[in-house]
Amino acid sequence: MPKIYIVDVTNRDGVQTSRICLSKLQKTMINLFLDEMGVFQSEFGFPTTNHELNYLNANLKLVEKKILKHLRLSGWVRAIKGDVETAFKNAPSIKYLNLSISTSDQMIKHKFQGKIDYKGVIKSMSQSVGVAKKLGAQALGVNAEDASRSRIEYLVEFAQAAKDAGADRLRYCDTLGFDTPSSIYDRISQILEKVKIPIEIHCHNDLGLGVASSVAGAQAAIDSGVDVYINTCVNGVGERAGNADLISVILAFKYGSGLKKYKIDDRINLKKAWKISKYASYAFGIPIAINHPGVGANAFAHESGIHADGALKDRRNYELYDYEELGRGELEVIDTGRNITVGEYSGIKGFRNVYDKLEIKFKDDKEARKILELVRYANVHNQKSLVDRELKFLARHPDIAKMIFTMEPRI
Repeated sequence: MPKIYIVDVTNRDGVQTSRICLSKLQKTMINLFLDEMGVFQSEFGFPTTNHELNYLNANLKLVEKKILKHLRLSGWVRAIKGDVETAFKNAPSIKYLNLSISTSDQMIKHKFQGKIDYKGVIKSMSQSVGVAKKLGAQALGVNAEDASRSRIEYLVEFAQAAKDAGADRLRYCDTLGFDTPSSIYDRISQILEKVKIPIEIHCHNDLGLGVASSVAGAQAAIDSGVDVYINTCVNGVGERAGNADLISVILAFKYGSGLKKYKIDDRINLKKAWKISKYASYAFGIPIAINHPGVGANAFAHESGIHADGALKDRRNYELYDYEELGRGELEVIDTGRNITVGEYSGIKGFRNVYDKLEIKFKDDKEARKILELVRYANVHNQKSLVDRELKFLARHPDIAKMIFTMEPRI
């Protein structure tokens, strides 16, 4: 039976969100957390954007060195021949791409404004797929932007052309969060009835239906006999009202009524949910919503007498799943005494104290000073204190860290 895979787009769509950002080190950490969580693929950035290039190539080195053990790294580009060529020039070892172009009447008429027509959209997409395959792409997704407002007949034509050109997946983009669970099920079923191609589901949350529509779209794909790749963002960040939340999507397929026959990638390790959610919250500077499924402060909190009594008798009375499954429940120790931290102006004594607590030793003073210099740059880079996981990464992979921090404006 076909399966459900997760393609997380936090490092592409998530960081496009207005008023928030991630440093290149923080994006790297998100990739490491996603890898540990068993996520299939991370859309890790834009290989045509100059300030991304050292970060992208550094993360591709993490794949080569098996530091990222399973996670595929995919770039996002426009479905334009020149963009594809630039992507491979800038990141020669990239293997996975998603090529994006608009398919709705609204966008073809009012965004392109005569620069490209319906036939031109398909021609540009098909040509881009061919170029990407020729340049070494191992797997390609083709994105139908604003698919939820596109004519089904045109989407079928677009999907068939993508498949004929050699695309491996069609990304159905609910770009404005317009679809409902019933409409996305029907629309994807209609496309797949005519064109059998694995589907990516990309849902935004403008109507609060991002997760529900993602689930329904995935059901349609599997019921039609193809694998499905749900696009998610950690903590549901994303443009405007956000994207489908990573943890909520996984919980839905593990515990949702009537969803047991839809099998999610067995590499998914939900026990990593708490750590990735907390890290993303810190990195984005956005608190986890108190009522966030699974990881919110109130997800397992009971105050009402009837509920508290029931939960104490048997947690299943008022809890659908266990907090331990999300990696919660461990004690967190907060040091309220003396606290030595490292920052952009730290000295060697304080630095050694911090790394001693992390049980990381340096072979000599020269190595210690090299890592101290990286820690200083990392603090400038992040503009906030480094967490233990980041400090450990710098000590273990200094050359890759140096590459991540290096930027030269191409002007």
